[in-house]
Amino acid sequence: MKPNKTIIIDDAVPFANEMFSHLGKVITLPGKEIKNADLKQANAVIVRSRTQVNKNLLKNTSVTFVGSTIVGLDHIDENWLKSNHIKFYSAQGCNANSVAEFIMACLFQIAEQKKFNLNEKTLGIVGVGHVGKLVHQKANILGIKTLLNDPPRQRVESNTSFVNLKTVLSADIITLHTPLSFSGTDKTYHLVNEQNFKYISSETILLNAARGGIVDETIWTQTPTKANIIDCWENEPYICSDMYQATNCATPHIAGHSLEAKVSGSKMVYHALCNFWNKTPQSQWQSQLPPPPPNITINNTNQSDQAIICQILTHAHNPKQDDQAIRSENILTVQKNFETYRRNYPVYREWNQHQLTNAPKHLKPCLIKLGFICP
Repeated sequence: MKPNKTIIIDDAVPFANEMFSHLGKVITLPGKEIKNADLKQANAVIVRSRTQVNKNLLKNTSVTFVGSTIVGLDHIDENWLKSNHIKFYSAQGCNANSVAEFIMACLFQIAEQKKFNLNEKTLGIVGVGHVGKLVHQKANILGIKTLLNDPPRQRVESNTSFVNLKTVLSADIITLHTPLSFSGTDKTYHLVNEQNFKYISSETILLNAARGGIVDETIWTQTPTKANIIDCWENEPYICSDMYQATNCATPHIAGHSLEAKVSGSKMVYHALCNFWNKTPQSQWQSQLPPPPPNITINNTNQSDQAIICQILTHAHNPKQDDQAIRSENILTVQKNFETYRRNYPVYREWNQHQLTNAPKHLKPCLIKLGFICP
């Protein structure tokens, strides 16, 4: 590799300079502002979700490598990259644990708010890939019954535990974890639609932390449910006012935004670029990582087990704070807050970074399996 390589990186990619600077000149820009003119002399571009990577962005540039530090692919024209011999790497799975933890925190918060026992409910998981597998795993640890729906996996596996969409939509709680696709056998755009929303009852809790557009929001707003929790919306950040008003917990596409998820995405792309340019990865950047967060102390052990676990999960990451950060009666304010908060999102850490103090002895095995440090 020549020493004059140039790498354009979305300024929301953590530790961009610390990781990538030994590979060449690093220039960071807001993702939405990365334009074709910025890439004329660039050799690589590293993006998140706000940069549309296509012919308009890359034509007549020197870019031979595109890395995306997130898992979504709807902002990438993979066919054009392939036909123009541009290497593409996506950090698949990097934020799966962050999203799964977000889902569990939301479930415990809504259970406490609505005063029901999660162990008496059935959780339907639509899409059992990177995220869905972890949601299933954590639900099992916590004693929550599950139904699993994943047609692509069901076709190639002998696993008989999968159920059809009609069955999974009859669950008490439904959480969506499919990619967004607009065609083919496994099309997921408006997967939950006017034809099958009838299987969802007024007592159903519905969560979408996958991609906007998997649920037909027009039908969703017309269908009464027990609770709606949405992190991923159609037409972000210009989210639908009616859908927003019908949502108990509305967050601005931040379920996968833990520090560990962001660092993992950066690191995966960094290693891919090192490999592409035949360079040895360095580890000095890791000295810049922050220390673990303060211990979580359980103050009231006379509560129910569910309440104690809710307290712990909320302390680690509180989705209701994310809701309040964008909350407004004015949808234009919500739309503005959506993007501002997302770009300036506060640091929070995943469960395996947290040590618990005063955890009830009988809960420690469960909490340790979830990743918490319980001395």
